[in-house]
Amino acid sequence: MADSSFDIVSKVDRQEVANAVNQAAKEISQRYDFRNIGASVELAGDVIKMTANSAERCEAVLDVLQTKLVKRGVSLKHLDYSDDGEPRLSGKEYRLEATLQSGISSENAKKISKIIREEGPKSVKPVIQGDELRVTSKSRDDLQEVQRLLKSKDLDVALQFTNYR
Repeated sequence: MADSSFDIVSKVDRQEVANAVNQAAKEISQRYDFRNIGASVELAGDVIKMTANSAERCEAVLDVLQTKLVKRGVSLKHLDYSDDGEPRLSGKEYRLEATLQSGISSENAKKISKIIREEGPKSVKPVIQGDELRVTSKSRDDLQEVQRLLKSKDLDVALQFTNYR
């Protein structure tokens, strides 16, 4: 019997992120509590920029954005905030930037591989391939067990399981 395998990846759906940012921008422009405070949110490449005239309002813009991202099925683990998530004063307005992260870093890949080797079934072999992991085994049940194991762990990267063969 041939080996079965699947890939562990961390990819962000850019279209869903763009839709969430557009929905958040529309809500911010229409809500009464955001009137005349210069609140805005925009997507520029891999960076989501949020601005407002006070730190509290900037955090409220972030809250609206996070709500829209979750509703669209985008994990908040894909966001990497500048200045530890604290809005910073820039001129007369406060700014907060969030960078979109995709791909599994080498240190996270090593951590995931170690978890699979130590806690997963013994027949499973993880292999790091660039910014993703390939997990192979003779038993499909063992592969499903690895998926359950990784879903139960609280990792600091959003994982998807693809290319299941």
